Amino acid sequence: MSAMRATLRGAAAFAICTITLGMNLDATAGVRTAPIGELTPTATLRLGKTADWVAITPDAVWVGSTGPNAVHRIDPQTNRIVATVNLPGAPCAGLTAGFGSLWVPLCGKTKLLAKVNLNSNELAPLLRIGPAAAEGGITTSPDSVWLVLDEHGSLARIDPVTGAIRQTVRIPAGSYNPFYSEGRIWVTRAAGSELTSIDAAGGTLEASVRTGPGPRFLTAGAGAVWTLNQGDGSLTRIDMATGRVTFTTALGTPGHGGDISFGDGVVWTTMPKVPLTAIDAAAGTLLCRWIGPGGDSLGIGHGAVWLTDYHRGTISRIELGDALTHCGSTSRGTAASGG
Repeated sequence: MSAMRATLRGAAAFAICTITLGMNLDATAGVRTAPIGELTPTATLRLGKTADWVAITPDAVWVGSTGPNAVHRIDPQTNRIVATVNLPGAPCAGLTAGFGSLWVPLCGKTKLLAKVNLNSNELAPLLRIGPAAAEGGITTSPDSVWLVLDEHGSLARIDPVTGAIRQTVRIPAGSYNPFYSEGRIWVTRAAGSELTSIDAAGGTLEASVRTGPGPRFLTAGAGAVWTLNQGDGSLTRIDMATGRVTFTTALGTPGHGGDISFGDGVVWTTMPKVPLTAIDAAAGTLLCRWIGPGGDSLGIGHGAVWLTDYHRGTISRIELGDALTHCGSTSRGTAASGG
């Protein structure tokens, strides 16, 4: 996810073996692979020069863009853009919704944090804090907004009303992407091979667990946290109850960029050249993947996969049922839905 993405590393993208963490799973052999063109979008919307980062709310889908630097609100009932909010910098480190607002980290000469009212679509006064780097993330817990501010591992706990930093939690340097789930903030360390958990109520470090190399984007569902590991193109499952790795699955999609989300008992990932991959959340097995142009960020909600084509500046709505039917998945309904 960002203008600084590199392409996948040649043919090796389809030849990566599973690493040994917990259970070994040879996930790439014999997996159904089809052109992304077999999935017919319900709608495709052009947003700008590039399209990146997706956030799902109960009544909207929000997507970032450059050219213009903006976030766009899509009505999932009509599949139309109903608002475009221009920004004074590039949305570069995720989107998250909470406390009646969309929170948008901005990159540029001055790093900032934008706040967009979810009811009026109006931009609030900018906060003079910003992300550690592009390709980072932002998340909300029941009482705070969380954002990593520097490469040294300064995780800021931000008051959603005043914008003041209420607490700074020191996490391993090179950690950039926080994600809230089940009372914890989970942060991947892209510069290493680990995931750190923080108690969201007290802001205290709890534990670290080893993942695949270069974990960056992450999601939660079916009682687990899932990390998309850029170093070798694998997926690691961490059990929330025990904090332990239960398995790592080879996806064959190493490289920069990408995204991950959960819905209908399936973990969904996207990477350039492999715009959509489906993994059974219960078994950890690779179900199917679609190759070709497009991809790079996605969200699951309103019965659909919302998939960007970064370079074309578009987002497409692909119905979950259609994707699962083509995939031949029997996983639908086997775990709590994230959509």
